[in-house]
Amino acid sequence: MADKSSPSPPQGRDRLAAALRENLKRRKAQARGRTKAADQPARDDTTPVAAGNGGKDT
Repeated sequence: MADKSSPSPPQGRDRLAAALRENLKRRKAQARGRTKAADQPARDDTTPVAAGNGGKDT
């Protein structure tokens, strides 16, 4: 286990804090992306492309 009498060096703590901030930003961005994707309606492949001929030229 870690020795509690010697704290980690300041630059180590700063690096850890920066890494945690970046991780939090990334996780928030991922959550926003998932929320945005969930709000959009799912694409339905059974919907005709064009009315009348189904999008096909005859």
